[in-house]
Amino acid sequence: MQTTTVDVKTNDGVADAYLVRPDGEGPFPAVLVFMDAFGLRPRMVEMAETIAARGYVVLVPNLFYRAGRSPLFDLSMLGDAEQRGKIFEKIGPYMAALTPEAVTRDTAAYLDFLAARDDVAAGPVAIVGYCMGGMNALRAIEAYPDRIAALGSFHAGRVVTDAADSPHLGVGSVTGELYFAHADQDHSMSADQIATLERTLDAAGVRYRSEVYEGAPHGFTMSDTAAYDEAAEKRHWAALFDLLGRTFGR
Repeated sequence: MQTTTVDVKTNDGVADAYLVRPDGEGPFPAVLVFMDAFGLRPRMVEMAETIAARGYVVLVPNLFYRAGRSPLFDLSMLGDAEQRGKIFEKIGPYMAALTPEAVTRDTAAYLDFLAARDDVAAGPVAIVGYCMGGMNALRAIEAYPDRIAALGSFHAGRVVTDAADSPHLGVGSVTGELYFAHADQDHSMSADQIATLERTLDAAGVRYRSEVYEGAPHGFTMSDTAAYDEAAEKRHWAALFDLLGRTFGR
Protein backbone atom coordinates (compact mmCIF):
# COMPACT_ATOMS: atom_id res chain seq x y z
CA MET A 1 0.00 0.00 0.00
CA GLN A 2 1.00 3.60 -0.58
CA THR A 3 -0.03 6.24 1.98
CA THR A 4 0.59 9.92 1.34
CA THR A 5 -0.71 13.35 2.31
CA VAL A 6 -2.13 15.36 -0.58
CA ASP A 7 -3.68 18.78 -1.09
CA VAL A 8 -7.12 19.07 -2.67
CA LYS A 9 -8.06 22.45 -4.13
CA THR A 10 -11.57 23.60 -3.29
CA ASN A 11 -13.58 26.74 -3.96
CA ASP A 12 -12.71 27.92 -0.46
CA GLY A 13 -9.04 27.02 -0.22
CA VAL A 14 -6.94 23.86 0.02
CA ALA A 15 -7.88 20.76 2.01
CA ASP A 16 -5.08 18.56 3.27
CA ALA A 17 -6.01 14.89 3.02
CA TYR A 18 -4.78 11.35 3.43
CA LEU A 19 -4.61 9.33 0.21
CA VAL A 20 -4.12 5.58 0.44
CA ARG A 21 -4.00 3.26 -2.54
CA PRO A 22 -3.10 -0.38 -3.09
CA ASP A 23 0.08 -1.39 -4.82
CA GLY A 24 -0.28 -2.00 -8.53
CA GLU A 25 -1.47 0.05 -11.48
CA GLY A 26 -5.20 -0.25 -10.96
CA PRO A 27 -7.54 1.35 -11.71
CA PHE A 28 -9.29 0.79 -8.39
CA PRO A 29 -12.74 1.82 -7.16
CA ALA A 30 -12.62 4.89 -4.93
CA VAL A 31 -13.87 5.39 -1.39
CA LEU A 32 -14.25 8.86 0.10
CA VAL A 33 -14.02 8.84 3.91
CA PHE A 34 -15.40 11.68 6.04
CA MET A 35 -13.61 11.92 9.37
CA ASP A 36 -15.11 12.20 12.82
CA ALA A 37 -14.90 15.48 14.74
CA PHE A 38 -11.41 14.73 16.08
CA GLY A 39 -9.96 15.05 12.60
CA LEU A 40 -7.05 13.60 10.69
CA ARG A 41 -4.72 11.56 12.88
CA PRO A 42 -3.04 8.13 12.96
CA ARG A 43 -6.32 6.34 13.65
CA MET A 44 -7.83 7.70 10.44
CA VAL A 45 -4.75 6.50 8.56
CA GLU A 46 -5.25 3.02 10.02
CA MET A 47 -8.88 2.97 8.94
CA ALA A 48 -8.07 4.22 5.44
CA GLU A 49 -5.38 1.56 5.07
CA THR A 50 -7.78 -1.16 6.19
CA ILE A 51 -10.18 -0.13 3.42
CA ALA A 52 -7.43 0.28 0.82
CA ALA A 53 -6.12 -3.21 1.58
CA ARG A 54 -9.34 -4.54 0.04
CA GLY A 55 -8.48 -2.95 -3.29
CA TYR A 56 -9.75 0.63 -3.06
CA VAL A 57 -8.23 4.09 -3.45
CA VAL A 58 -9.18 5.96 -0.28
CA LEU A 59 -9.29 9.74 0.23
CA VAL A 60 -9.75 11.16 3.75
CA PRO A 61 -9.96 14.98 3.60
CA ASN A 62 -9.57 17.37 6.51
CA LEU A 63 -13.15 18.66 6.64
CA PHE A 64 -12.02 21.53 8.90
CA TYR A 65 -9.41 22.81 6.43
CA ARG A 66 -10.85 26.34 6.52
CA ALA A 67 -9.48 26.60 10.07
CA GLY A 68 -6.03 25.35 9.07
CA ARG A 69 -4.11 22.19 8.31
CA SER A 70 -4.42 19.24 10.63
CA PRO A 71 -3.83 18.69 13.48
CA LEU A 72 -5.86 21.62 14.76
CA PHE A 73 -5.84 20.60 18.41
CA ASP A 74 -4.01 18.40 20.90
CA LEU A 75 -5.49 14.89 20.80
CA SER A 76 -3.08 13.21 23.19
CA MET A 77 -5.79 12.76 25.85
CA LEU A 78 -8.52 11.29 23.66
CA GLY A 79 -8.37 8.04 25.59
CA ASP A 80 -9.56 9.81 28.75
CA ALA A 81 -13.36 10.18 28.82
CA GLU A 82 -13.32 13.51 30.69
CA GLN A 83 -10.62 15.02 28.51
CA ARG A 84 -12.39 13.75 25.37
CA GLY A 85 -15.41 15.82 26.35
CA LYS A 86 -13.28 18.93 26.87
CA ILE A 87 -11.64 18.47 23.48
CA PHE A 88 -15.06 18.09 21.90
CA GLU A 89 -16.10 21.48 23.31
CA LYS A 90 -13.21 23.12 21.47
CA ILE A 91 -14.25 21.46 18.24
CA GLY A 92 -17.82 22.83 18.35
CA PRO A 93 -17.13 26.01 16.33
CA TYR A 94 -15.41 24.02 13.59
CA MET A 95 -18.42 21.74 13.28
CA ALA A 96 -20.82 24.68 13.21
CA ALA A 97 -18.86 26.27 10.37
CA LEU A 98 -19.29 23.17 8.23
CA THR A 99 -22.62 24.21 6.71
CA PRO A 100 -24.61 22.12 4.21
CA GLU A 101 -23.54 24.50 1.46
CA ALA A 102 -19.88 24.13 2.41
CA VAL A 103 -20.18 20.33 2.47
CA THR A 104 -21.75 20.36 -0.99
CA ARG A 105 -19.01 22.56 -2.45
CA ASP A 106 -16.24 20.59 -0.82
CA THR A 107 -17.61 17.22 -1.87
CA ALA A 108 -17.53 18.27 -5.52
CA ALA A 109 -13.82 19.07 -5.14
CA TYR A 110 -13.08 15.72 -3.49
CA LEU A 111 -14.96 13.85 -6.21
CA ASP A 112 -13.19 15.81 -8.95
CA PHE A 113 -9.82 15.05 -7.35
CA LEU A 114 -10.53 11.32 -7.40
CA ALA A 115 -12.00 11.35 -10.91
CA ALA A 116 -8.85 13.01 -12.27
CA ARG A 117 -6.58 10.21 -11.05
CA ASP A 118 -5.46 7.50 -13.48
CA ASP A 119 -5.51 4.89 -10.73
CA VAL A 120 -9.20 5.48 -9.92
CA ALA A 121 -11.78 3.49 -11.85
CA ALA A 122 -14.39 5.39 -13.82
CA GLY A 123 -17.84 5.70 -12.34
CA PRO A 124 -19.37 6.53 -8.97
CA VAL A 125 -17.48 6.25 -5.69
CA ALA A 126 -18.62 5.09 -2.26
CA ILE A 127 -18.60 7.32 0.79
CA VAL A 128 -18.05 6.40 4.44
CA GLY A 129 -18.61 8.69 7.40
CA TYR A 130 -17.95 8.49 11.13
CA CYS A 131 -19.76 10.56 13.78
CA MET A 132 -20.26 14.01 12.28
CA GLY A 133 -18.75 12.59 9.10
CA GLY A 134 -21.69 10.23 8.76
CA MET A 135 -24.16 13.10 8.82
CA ASN A 136 -22.13 15.08 6.29
CA ALA A 137 -21.63 12.02 4.11
CA LEU A 138 -25.41 11.69 3.93
CA ARG A 139 -25.59 15.28 2.72
CA ALA A 140 -22.92 14.44 0.13
CA ILE A 141 -24.74 11.47 -1.40
CA GLU A 142 -27.95 13.49 -1.45
CA ALA A 143 -26.20 16.27 -3.36
CA TYR A 144 -24.43 13.96 -5.82
CA PRO A 145 -26.52 10.81 -6.28
CA ASP A 146 -25.05 10.24 -9.74
CA ARG A 147 -21.47 10.37 -8.45
CA ILE A 148 -21.80 8.52 -5.11
CA ALA A 149 -23.22 5.00 -5.30
CA ALA A 150 -23.27 4.00 -1.63
CA LEU A 151 -22.98 5.38 1.90
CA GLY A 152 -21.75 3.69 5.05
CA SER A 153 -22.61 5.83 8.08
CA PHE A 154 -21.32 4.83 11.51
CA HIS A 155 -22.41 6.29 14.86
CA ALA A 156 -23.56 9.47 13.14
CA GLY A 157 -25.30 12.16 15.15
CA ARG A 158 -27.80 14.86 14.18
CA VAL A 159 -29.00 13.01 11.11
CA VAL A 160 -32.54 13.89 12.20
CA THR A 161 -33.22 17.37 13.61
CA ASP A 162 -36.09 19.83 13.73
CA ALA A 163 -34.37 22.15 11.26
CA ALA A 164 -35.83 22.76 7.81
CA ASP A 165 -32.60 21.45 6.28
CA SER A 166 -32.25 18.36 8.49
CA PRO A 167 -30.08 15.81 6.64
CA HIS A 168 -32.77 13.12 6.63
CA LEU A 169 -35.17 15.29 4.64
CA GLY A 170 -33.04 15.07 1.50
CA VAL A 171 -32.98 11.29 1.08
CA GLY A 172 -35.49 11.39 -1.76
CA SER A 173 -32.67 12.24 -4.19
CA VAL A 174 -30.60 9.16 -3.29
CA THR A 175 -30.38 6.39 -5.88
CA GLY A 176 -27.65 4.28 -4.23
CA GLU A 177 -27.62 2.05 -1.15
CA LEU A 178 -27.33 3.39 2.40
CA TYR A 179 -26.13 1.63 5.54
CA PHE A 180 -26.57 3.18 8.99
CA ALA A 181 -24.95 1.77 12.14
CA HIS A 182 -26.33 3.58 15.17
CA ALA A 183 -24.71 3.67 18.58
CA ASP A 184 -26.95 2.39 21.36
CA GLN A 185 -28.35 5.08 23.69
CA ASP A 186 -26.80 7.88 21.61
CA HIS A 187 -28.10 11.28 22.72
CA SER A 188 -27.25 12.71 19.29
CA MET A 189 -29.32 10.04 17.50
CA SER A 190 -32.10 8.76 19.75
CA ALA A 191 -34.42 5.82 19.16
CA ASP A 192 -37.17 8.23 18.10
CA GLN A 193 -34.82 9.92 15.64
CA ILE A 194 -33.76 6.56 14.23
CA ALA A 195 -37.41 5.66 13.73
CA THR A 196 -38.02 8.97 11.96
CA LEU A 197 -35.06 8.35 9.66
CA GLU A 198 -36.31 4.87 8.78
CA ARG A 199 -39.85 6.09 8.08
CA THR A 200 -38.47 8.78 5.79
CA LEU A 201 -36.26 6.29 3.96
CA ASP A 202 -39.17 3.89 3.54
CA ALA A 203 -41.42 6.64 2.19
CA ALA A 204 -38.73 7.66 -0.31
CA GLY A 205 -38.15 4.09 -1.49
CA VAL A 206 -34.44 4.18 -0.68
CA ARG A 207 -32.45 0.94 -0.45
CA TYR A 208 -31.01 0.87 3.05
CA ARG A 209 -30.18 -1.02 6.21
CA SER A 210 -30.40 0.66 9.61
CA GLU A 211 -29.03 -1.18 12.63
CA VAL A 212 -28.53 -0.34 16.28
CA TYR A 213 -25.32 -1.76 17.75
CA GLU A 214 -26.57 -2.69 21.20
CA GLY A 215 -24.26 -1.68 24.02
CA ALA A 216 -21.97 0.33 21.73
CA PRO A 217 -21.36 4.00 22.62
CA HIS A 218 -21.17 6.94 20.25
CA GLY A 219 -17.75 6.78 18.59
CA PHE A 220 -17.42 3.00 18.94
CA THR A 221 -15.08 2.54 15.95
CA MET A 222 -12.37 4.87 17.19
CA SER A 223 -9.71 2.86 19.03
CA ASP A 224 -7.86 5.99 20.13
CA THR A 225 -10.80 7.29 22.19
CA ALA A 226 -12.54 6.28 25.40
CA ALA A 227 -15.64 5.33 23.38
CA TYR A 228 -14.00 2.41 21.58
CA ASP A 229 -15.85 -0.91 21.46
CA GLU A 230 -13.85 -3.72 19.83
CA ALA A 231 -16.80 -5.97 19.03
CA ALA A 232 -18.74 -3.11 17.46
CA GLU A 233 -15.71 -2.05 15.44
CA LYS A 234 -15.39 -5.58 14.01
CA ARG A 235 -19.08 -5.62 13.18
CA HIS A 236 -18.74 -2.30 11.39
CA TRP A 237 -15.93 -3.61 9.18
CA ALA A 238 -18.01 -6.62 8.16
CA ALA A 239 -20.98 -4.42 7.31
CA LEU A 240 -18.84 -1.90 5.43
CA PHE A 241 -17.05 -4.47 3.29
CA ASP A 242 -20.36 -6.18 2.49
CA LEU A 243 -21.68 -2.82 1.30
CA LEU A 244 -18.59 -2.06 -0.77
CA GLY A 245 -18.63 -5.54 -2.22
CA ARG A 246 -22.24 -5.15 -3.37
CA THR A 247 -21.53 -1.70 -4.75
CA PHE A 248 -18.47 -2.58 -6.78
CA GLY A 249 -19.07 -6.28 -7.41
CA ARG A 250 -15.97 -7.36 -5.53
